[in-house]
Amino acid sequence: MRFAVIVFPGSNCDVDMYHAIKDELGEEVEYVWHDTESLDEFDGVLLPGGFSYGDYLRTGAIARFSKVMKEVVKAAEAGKPVLGVCNGFQILLEVGLLPGAMRRNESLSFICKPVELIVENNQTMFSGAYQQGQTITVPVAHGEGNYYCDEETLAELRANDQIVFTYKHNPNGSLADIAGIVNKKGNVLGMMPHPERAVDELLGGADGLKLFQSIVKAWRESHVIKA
Repeated sequence: MRFAVIVFPGSNCDVDMYHAIKDELGEEVEYVWHDTESLDEFDGVLLPGGFSYGDYLRTGAIARFSKVMKEVVKAAEAGKPVLGVCNGFQILLEVGLLPGAMRRNESLSFICKPVELIVENNQTMFSGAYQQGQTITVPVAHGEGNYYCDEETLAELRANDQIVFTYKHNPNGSLADIAGIVNKKGNVLGMMPHPERAVDELLGGADGLKLFQSIVKAWRESHVIKA
């Protein structure tokens, strides 16, 4: 499987994402600059964390207009797995691939620490390697991770099982403790915690690695040539 790690001006978690895929997962991966005009050669797309375009206007607001985002949307519509982490999640919200918006953390402070997540839905291509209801530990690092949506959207997220991860102890005020959601089709995941920073016990834990393993397993199963 071949992954693209999208790099915007201001991205700073792209190297972590690259390491997770190449060195820990053992799959092919390339850095792809924000002005790239085609992602056709890639099987999966990863939008890493950071401060794209300095977070001017608001997080992800400028990055959504990057040339490569048309290709990200195209990949999502084609059913390819698209993962947005932290700033990547914010960008996916801005471009409309996921519903809702991000607000400043309730504390108005930047948060950087390991947090416990509950796996609310293990029937997605991103969570299949986890157990339903499992508690995992993944670090967060954000100032605007307070997820918000209206009541109708929240009801829809719940009805469609689109809430994949919730915080066991909410660190930022996020509505309904939401830490990660998928689109209705199930191939686009946005999450504020950083699974790419939890792929090796030397880093403090490897709970995040199963997320990437889930993607590869689901992709391979969908590409099996039946005799």
